[in-house]
Amino acid sequence: MINPRVLPVLAGAGFVVFWSCGFIGARWGTEYASAFDLLAWRYLVAGALAAAVLLKRRPHLTRSDLITHAVMAFLTQCVYLGLIFTGIDHGISAGVTALIGSLQPILIATVAGPLLGERVSPRQWGGLLLGLAGVAFVVADDLGATPALTFLLPVGGLLGLVVGTVWERHRKPTINLLDALCLQSLVSCVFFVVVTAGTGQLTVPHDLQFYGAVLWLVVLATGGGWGLYLVNLRLSGATRISSLLYLVPPTTMLFAFLLFGETIGALAVGGMLLCALAVLLITARPSGRKARISLRCDNGGTTVAG
Repeated sequence: MINPRVLPVLAGAGFVVFWSCGFIGARWGTEYASAFDLLAWRYLVAGALAAAVLLKRRPHLTRSDLITHAVMAFLTQCVYLGLIFTGIDHGISAGVTALIGSLQPILIATVAGPLLGERVSPRQWGGLLLGLAGVAFVVADDLGATPALTFLLPVGGLLGLVVGTVWERHRKPTINLLDALCLQSLVSCVFFVVVTAGTGQLTVPHDLQFYGAVLWLVVLATGGGWGLYLVNLRLSGATRISSLLYLVPPTTMLFAFLLFGETIGALAVGGMLLCALAVLLITARPSGRKARISLRCDNGGTTVAG
């Protein structure tokens, strides 16, 4: 049995790796098809698997469960992924897109206190700002001549992810995490297939590389990334899971170096170190009486599904 203290660490590390795979898969797949075409195929596969799992498990789902996960799927997958992938398709690099996504901790922290009752300490605020600086260093050399308005695409996706995260913490769903992921995958499947077909973008690509990207996204990004996002959200709360996004841009750049031969400069290495320090500041538990108070604030009412 995994030590309860080790579980959040393992879940957090896995989340960073698999979430980064989504940006790599987006870059890979949009070389062969449009962003929505890629997402439609991704969720056709993920949706079919999700339907098979739900038919076998036959979970008891209430109307509240369906509403909660339909709204969350729309915000954190349809809006977020639709705009993020479209931004990459329009020339924004994976690193810069990840940078914009990493602004989420600052937005989450500003609403976590009043809306969710999650206390953000001065130390954590320092870590949030330090992480933002680290991410800026990581992608400082990657800002090209992309039209400024294009950056509104990933910014809009970021806002969808923030609202969806706050929605989940507010609703506090208790159904099994596997069932939650399957429900959201089915909603996303319907959305992307209908929108892609309705706009004439749905095709049948003939390049096997495209289907390799689809499988990459289904297994690593949907199963691993979104699955561990839900796990971390329930284990650690919105502020801590959001802080891990600071590690995504450097991890994405490392994958891009290994898979596509992209180089990593000294500035990026320094930014990675700042990101690592930022996450330590944000996720470290205070000791003593303050720790007990903080734990009650961070985890009150949260249920970990079995």
